[in-house]
Amino acid sequence: MERLNRRIENYWDERSENFSKTRRLELEGIDAAAWRNIFKKNLPEGKLKILDVGTGAGFFAAILSSLGHKVIGVDMSAKMLSEAEKNFRDLKLSGTFQKMNAQILGFADETFDAIVTRNLTWTLPNVKAAYREWFRVLKIGGVLMNFDSDYGDANFFDETTCTKGEVPDAMLIECDAIRNAMEISTRRRPSWDVGFLEGINFSVRLDEDISPVVKNDPRGVYDSVPLFAIYAVK
Repeated sequence: MERLNRRIENYWDERSENFSKTRRLELEGIDAAAWRNIFKKNLPEGKLKILDVGTGAGFFAAILSSLGHKVIGVDMSAKMLSEAEKNFRDLKLSGTFQKMNAQILGFADETFDAIVTRNLTWTLPNVKAAYREWFRVLKIGGVLMNFDSDYGDANFFDETTCTKGEVPDAMLIECDAIRNAMEISTRRRPSWDVGFLEGINFSVRLDEDISPVVKNDPRGVYDSVPLFAIYAVK
């Protein structure tokens, strides 16, 4: 497990600079406005303490900070966190970033009003452990918002299902290898996620594909795999 974690970390370290450029472009376009509306609609009322798990270059954290929430972003990739901090300085936003394993969080029970994450769970060696941790650190009534895709059957070297052209071929091959090493890739999603979350006492609402809402920027590079949205309340 530790070797796999390091492999994932190295992969995202290598992609960090170009990934950050893509996210900054996204922040400046119409997709960011769509995400802002999703958060406004589905988060609890008031100014919240929010954990952005797998924050990457800080895309979600930036949107949530601009809405007035207190955001902590965590990620395994130190280089991604450096990009997030740079983006926040450029955008003059307030947020905290920490290097941390999403499956073993260093926070006390019931710390957060909400947890958000995008395109993370498909790369986690132990999704069950992560979901249990996220349940633990959420306050009663808090919401987990997980946006992810069922990449288990996808081929990242297929132009119709990946960012081919944006990511070097060697990285696509490595991405496929990492994906194939994940237990979650053997599950059919999001039905598996919903069943597991309900089993640990989340109340779950599912949108099976929000791609038509958040993938509309003509400058964007998108894959063709549906992006599901899980809204799970503790």
